[in-house]
Amino acid sequence: MPSAYEYPAPTPLGYFAALVGDDDALPLFEAAASVAQDEYPDLDVQQVLGDVDQMLARVRRRCAADAGPLQRLRTLNQFFFRDMGFGGNVNNYYDPDNSYLSLVLRTRRGIPITLALLWLELAQGMGLKARGVNFPGHFMVKVNLPNGQVVIDPFTGQSLSREDLSERLEPYKRRNGLVDDFDVPVGLYLQAATPRDILARLLRNLKEIHQSQEDWLRLIAVLDRLLILLPDAWTEYRDRGLAWAEMGDARQAVSDLEIYIEHTDDALDRAAIVQRLQELRRARN
Repeated sequence: MPSAYEYPAPTPLGYFAALVGDDDALPLFEAAASVAQDEYPDLDVQQVLGDVDQMLARVRRRCAADAGPLQRLRTLNQFFFRDMGFGGNVNNYYDPDNSYLSLVLRTRRGIPITLALLWLELAQGMGLKARGVNFPGHFMVKVNLPNGQVVIDPFTGQSLSREDLSERLEPYKRRNGLVDDFDVPVGLYLQAATPRDILARLLRNLKEIHQSQEDWLRLIAVLDRLLILLPDAWTEYRDRGLAWAEMGDARQAVSDLEIYIEHTDDALDRAAIVQRLQELRRARN
């Protein structure tokens, strides 16, 4: 039993919950780094933060104290993409390790959102007005400069023109019927993402990987975090319940699916889940 002056260390999930509890003080990079504790329970998140602080100190030394935003941006991109060699893991894009910042720091390979998280932490440490962008299909970063805005693909380091962005949007727009009278300006797709939105996208990337591999235990761990992050994301209760069912835990499955049924307004999906619930209740009894 701990003494009056000792407190048990929080569980990885408890630590994550403490980090994401308040939108106004949500430490995005630390919360994102902590996601790896599901796979690497001995990970020292503070060490990861320290490693990034050392990188920041190195890149800051390359800039004069009076360097303007454009010069700081050029210095950062030279350091990050060319000298350090960070870039996309084109050979193994769907490796879950690409979603863990501690591994991305070590291998210098990742997916757009993890590369963006590292780049943003450095950019903001250099005083740049940099934000993440939940662009369809590919996470981006943007920097506001005195003479305009720069949008960068963190996978390659390429600066993208409005024409480049429009071209990348075309397949998404056509799939979703956003053409002709339903078309919307490119700028609407470039709005800054909130820290909570960015974490949700990171976790949903992992969710998709584990779901496609039918790795139910890892899927449940990711969904646990998603539901701490987004308590009203009712479809995540459904997916966690179905994962519990695949694991053979009818009690947990029923609990999650009942929450989903109580809140969903999707009539077709509701009918299928009600049927699944009846089967699980019989199995539980």
